[in-house]
Amino acid sequence: MQLGAFSISLTVKDLAASKAFYEKLGFSDLGHSGTMEQGWLMLKSGDTVIGLFQGMFSKNMLTFNPGWGQSAELLKDFEDVRDIQARLKADGVAFDQEADPEGTGPASFVITDPDGNPVLVDQHVGRP
Repeated sequence: MQLGAFSISLTVKDLAASKAFYEKLGFSDLGHSGTMEQGWLMLKSGDTVIGLFQGMFSKNMLTFNPGWGQSAELLKDFEDVRDIQARLKADGVAFDQEADPEGTGPASFVITDPDGNPVLVDQHVGRP
């Protein structure tokens, strides 16, 4: 199963303060995703990507992006989010939010691991 790029999505109270903190740790703006005005930013250090989200999510979550590489570049070949969802459903995984299985554009689903951690699989591009 190919889940795509990985990042941790952090729920933050003060986006500017969190950005400044992570910049001190060597992270920099990924560039083409999110702005302070939108309430979210993606930061990168090496291959490590974190998302900072103010007022968007109630909990931190693991995030995977089918169709994207670790630098948010579009991949030519990837497993579609709906195919991943079908495989997980067939394995008995429960869903908190599902993608429309008939859709062809961007889509996402949310599942929760056994310890209560949300896992977002969020595809920003259409079916390959």
